Amino acid sequence: MKKAIILILVSSLILFAGGNYIQAEAQTEITIAVGEVGAEYETVVAAAENYMADNPDIAIEVIDSPEASEERLGYFLTYFEQESSDIDIYQIDVIWPGILQEHLVDLNQYGAEQELEGHFDFIVENNTTPEGELIAMPWFIDAGMLYYRQDLLDKYELEVPKTWSELEEKARIIMEGEQEENPDFVGYVWQGAPYEGLTTNILEWFASNDGGNFVSSERDVTILNDNNLYMLEKVIDWIGDITPVAVTGFIEEDSRAVWHEGNAAFMRNWPYAYGLTEESEAIEDFGVTSIPAGPEGESASALGGWHLGVSQYSDNIAEAADFVFYLASEEIQKMRAIEASLPPTIEKLYEDEEIKEKNPLFEEFSDIFAQAVPRPSVQTAPYYEAVSEAVFSEVHLALTGERDALTALENIELELEEIMEWE
Repeated sequence: MKKAIILILVSSLILFAGGNYIQAEAQTEITIAVGEVGAEYETVVAAAENYMADNPDIAIEVIDSPEASEERLGYFLTYFEQESSDIDIYQIDVIWPGILQEHLVDLNQYGAEQELEGHFDFIVENNTTPEGELIAMPWFIDAGMLYYRQDLLDKYELEVPKTWSELEEKARIIMEGEQEENPDFVGYVWQGAPYEGLTTNILEWFASNDGGNFVSSERDVTILNDNNLYMLEKVIDWIGDITPVAVTGFIEEDSRAVWHEGNAAFMRNWPYAYGLTEESEAIEDFGVTSIPAGPEGESASALGGWHLGVSQYSDNIAEAADFVFYLASEEIQKMRAIEASLPPTIEKLYEDEEIKEKNPLFEEFSDIFAQAVPRPSVQTAPYYEAVSEAVFSEVHLALTGERDALTALENIELELEEIMEWE
């Protein structure tokens, strides 16, 4: 595990001054567990250093946590179930508030209401319980998006694809042309390992073809329909064609590694990959756009994002909450947008000239966010994780050839109906 102990953590410090020993006051120690995709981790370390410079009585330890969402949740739950005070602040997924509510403090009790001005309302609502408790501070927003090689589209005189069929056709044209000199070149990479990232891809495939998002707002299971069957069969056909067989083991960074080396025409990923792509020496020009649409629907991106919650078991809740407000502030969100391409939850920052200079395509992100589809974490709470696992496990079996598409969807429907009957 990566750790950044920003200051030497001491319970006391003995100083010698003028012949007298002086006992310094003990520092308050705060531990925060965050992700390390892209430059996430490094920007938190930088922010912690700035915060401690202004608050010398606080010592902050930054630790990393598992990259895959469901592994991170399991890691966090081990601390919560033990009511451990070892971690004070957790970086939590947008889909977790209903799952972790009982373990996180109501930040409104520590002054959050005056810190929320300017944040997207729908994110604030996502992080607020029906009882009005804010259990996570908005930090950065995510949505799935399509990255494309503009230089290669120009080379083959092609337009940016707007539908899945167009993407398939154009990926094949570019791939076949590029493989004459680069046999490792592929058409399209995405996240196909059996984890939450696959669930977000599945949601985009289905929602973009008017197939719903697994469970309706009325808690009806909606996954088994012709539109979803069409999309799943199409995706299965990609594998070994425009998409490498290895994609069934890819998470975000695996996809980005292929893309970053200049070995893919298209990539589905999150906004964090934007700044890192700019550093690629293999890519001359690229762009981002909305997720393609199916023949029966419109573009649909999976809503993502990560936020900050304070553990109820912390020994320093007030101090941890203050650091959370600092991390979610306009100053730090702007820094993270510039340094790590992490889209802010503060709306006006999308008009900030420094951010737009660093990330010219950030203005397009707002349109993509407007099309974002939430995963059904609210209507399936507190069992969303079981729902997601049922979806990605069966679809993964279909992607690897162990299930046909129809059987996978039928099995998911049965599993979700059973889960929705749990008490």
